[in-house]
Amino acid sequence: MDDHSPKTSEEINFTSGKSNLVEPRMERTSSSFSLASLELLSKYGSRMDRLKGKQLNNTIHHTTCNSSGGQKLSTVEIMKIARSGYINQNSDYLSTLINPFYGDQSSISSKAAEDLELALFLFASAEKVANLEFDCARKLLTMCFHLASPMGNSVQRVVYYFAEALQERIDRQKGITLSESRESNKKWISNLDKSITSVCASTLAYKQELPFVLVIESVGIQAILESVASAKRIHLVDLGLRSGAQWSSLMQAFAVRDECPLEILKITAVGTRSKETIEETGRRLLKFAEGMDLPFLFNLVMVADMKDLNAHLISLDVYEAVVVYSGLLFMNMIPQPGHLENLIKVIKSLRPIVMVVFEVEANTTSPELMDRFIESLLLYSAEFDSFEDCMGRSDPNRLILENYFRGGIRDIIAFEAEERTTWHMKIDGWRAFFKSFGVVETELSMSSLYQAKLVVKSYACGSSCTLDMDGKSLLVGWKGTPMLSVSAWKFHLEEQK
Repeated sequence: MDDHSPKTSEEINFTSGKSNLVEPRMERTSSSFSLASLELLSKYGSRMDRLKGKQLNNTIHHTTCNSSGGQKLSTVEIMKIARSGYINQNSDYLSTLINPFYGDQSSISSKAAEDLELALFLFASAEKVANLEFDCARKLLTMCFHLASPMGNSVQRVVYYFAEALQERIDRQKGITLSESRESNKKWISNLDKSITSVCASTLAYKQELPFVLVIESVGIQAILESVASAKRIHLVDLGLRSGAQWSSLMQAFAVRDECPLEILKITAVGTRSKETIEETGRRLLKFAEGMDLPFLFNLVMVADMKDLNAHLISLDVYEAVVVYSGLLFMNMIPQPGHLENLIKVIKSLRPIVMVVFEVEANTTSPELMDRFIESLLLYSAEFDSFEDCMGRSDPNRLILENYFRGGIRDIIAFEAEERTTWHMKIDGWRAFFKSFGVVETELSMSSLYQAKLVVKSYACGSSCTLDMDGKSLLVGWKGTPMLSVSAWKFHLEEQK
């Protein structure tokens, strides 16, 4: 990240890691699931009554009934079982949840029992922190740190990072953490974002080992290609350009298009930081276009903040077909609805043929800590479970990636709303928001979905990547837990007059 964002807007034209992991505080000495754990939880924990209900019980029932006997529990399944078991705080009830997986409780694997025990301590800790019972919370967190490890299995890693965030929240609430750390957290998140989204080994490893990014990109590219099938002059506006690697694939598709040959492809990248990185992306795309003899123009528009973007900064030609692409951008503007509304109005003024959007499929906007805790715990559990299945535990790229997600966990759990930079909203929330601006969700074609399935099948771990439709949008997840959404949107013609 550039330490100082530019104070004025400017346009630039081109024509045709190290991980900060903390070692575990203590080595684990016990490997068995004991009733003593439930006794400790009974002493320091209390029932989360407001989380009880038919919906939760149905969730657990669905989880257990869809797993065969002896099947390895996913990290998300561990967390869901622990959540229900903690709510009931009864070892017999917990056994009934485990039995559909393993049959007789005596045959429960020691590792699964340890993971469940650890997850129970995390839930108890979170509730105590939410209730401001910090002394009890610290005792429970001590057990989490004792049993968890940032170098262990996926459950241990997730618990460690969430416990770390809960501990920091206590320190902040009690004034132990200096106030300066609030701004340093935002800078840390931004620096992590820069390192993880640039063209580096960890980013490439993520795309190579896990199908999520490539699925999203393939669906987005197909939606764009279909929208501009009859256009000869195409202008792609990328809000918050990252590595830009997917646009090489788009160029390849245009280069082999026999019908309606392309006259010009223009990409305008809108950025608020990392100017040099975006410029380098532009030069790389230009070189790629030249190699295919594709007419290409790259523009960079830098603004201090997305709220400062206006249509006059983007050079449009009369006969251009405009396409807007937004990847993981809108969620960062959720706490500033006025700025987000202004951005949508700017996009509308560009009269785009289509707007492709992908966001994280989770709701972490609640002011209630327990709501954010549970929602983010399931999201990051799915992410870390995918790492467990597809990458080695000591893989340096995995450690860098997990450290990046550690920053998101810390931001969601340790910080208050006015201090946070990590916000997520599910597709139904975006659907309602866009509707108020006359933005209509459009169907993803069968070809787009077919491309997504082909991508999934090309990965060794692809069978665990799940694709589900929510309305007209595609949800991409891991073992049934949605993680990302990709969607295409159009503005009503009458709204653009």
